[in-house]
Amino acid sequence: VQLQASGGGLVQAGGSLRLSCAASGLTLSRYFMGWFRQAPGKEREFQAAITGSGGTTSYADSVKGRFTISRDNAKDTVTLQMNSLKPEDTAVYYCAARTPKAASIYVTSSYEYWGQGTLVTVSS
Repeated sequence: VQLQASGGGLVQAGGSLRLSCAASGLTLSRYFMGWFRQAPGKEREFQAAITGSGGTTSYADSVKGRFTISRDNAKDTVTLQMNSLKPEDTAVYYCAARTPKAASIYVTSSYEYWGQGTLVTVSS
């Protein structure tokens, strides 16, 4: 199983970035997928998640209304559209596939597969 995150970069505050997560070695539609981020010196934190069918999404309060998670199971990809970026959004962003029977979508321990991370830097 491999999750490959891409799309990070340097952007000015107020700008947008689109992160992608390409999956291989698993049937993506069977997995609840999430995006987390980890800023320097901080723990990895939940940002967004989406059900296997794409019908339901969930967001951290800090990104609600600015970030949108989506998926294309036919292309084995999950996307995080990030708008109105703020300097505090600066972090390494990770995509992850949740363990099917995990109870929570908000904790890292519920996710069994992780991408390598992509760095997002938002300048003020």
